[in-house]
Amino acid sequence: MENETHISEFILLGFQVTRNVEIMLFVLLLVVYIIILLGNILILLVIFNNYSLHTPMYFFLSNLSICEVVFTTNIVPNMLDDLLSEDGSISLPGCLTQYYFFSSTATTECLLLALMAYDRYLAICRPLHYSSLMNFQFCCQTSMWAWLAGLTISMVTLILLCKSHFCGPNIIDNFFCDLSPLIELSCSNTFLIEIESFIFASILTLLPFVYIIVTYIIILYNIYKIPSSTGRKKAFSTCSSHLAVVATYYGTLITMYVAPSRKQISSISKALSLLYTVVTPLLNPIVYSLRNKEIHIALNDILKHFNILFNKHDNLSL
Repeated sequence: MENETHISEFILLGFQVTRNVEIMLFVLLLVVYIIILLGNILILLVIFNNYSLHTPMYFFLSNLSICEVVFTTNIVPNMLDDLLSEDGSISLPGCLTQYYFFSSTATTECLLLALMAYDRYLAICRPLHYSSLMNFQFCCQTSMWAWLAGLTISMVTLILLCKSHFCGPNIIDNFFCDLSPLIELSCSNTFLIEIESFIFASILTLLPFVYIIVTYIIILYNIYKIPSSTGRKKAFSTCSSHLAVVATYYGTLITMYVAPSRKQISSISKALSLLYTVVTPLLNPIVYSLRNKEIHIALNDILKHFNILFNKHDNLSL
């Protein structure tokens, strides 16, 4: 072990395209990143400033928006820097830190989506018990446990990775640090890391997905029993946005980590990673802002308020 070379940084190969394409990617990703930040921050402001949106569904949505901001900020700025510098290097501590926040926020998001599914289940299937079961204390406690579970479980994996030795090679054929390439590049025995990550990923990622599927089967069955078509449409509209986000999030996640071609075809792997880390966070605020009437009303109220302020300012100036 004394004669082994211990590496201190990794090389992220990124997209491996021409300089002109890199500049185009930089501009595109920068615009998308700004939209993600502004979209999620706008949702947070709208929910915070509108009392009618102080409900469990929007409480969980605000937590989801915070999760998305942390998730993308952990990856995209470093990606943009690599596109500009063409260096692609990231220190070992930086790589492990990036993996930790990537893993913890992804896990937290899975749990938050499950909580949102439970909220919709109570609202549609048990409306008489909704207020008593889905109270403010329950929302705060479950959200806190979702964040703690993501941060704690990922910390266990991080500690095991920190105890591993990396003696070369140090090239990661992606644009961010994920667990799989770190395990492949480790010179230590990674059996414990693989078992630990598999068990907790199954519990905190797969089980919430199964729970969401079963919950929505029950929800759709109860919606189907509603006698009027107007009632069915109204009931389904309350959960359609969440269902769209779940389908997008888990669809890309499952394809990214389960697709057999992931190891054989590098370009497909990177495209799926880009879809999961950039496109999905972009769709969340768009889906909730475009498909949600309550968000529409709150946004219009804010815009009217700003127009009144601007008009007063113009009149004072005159």
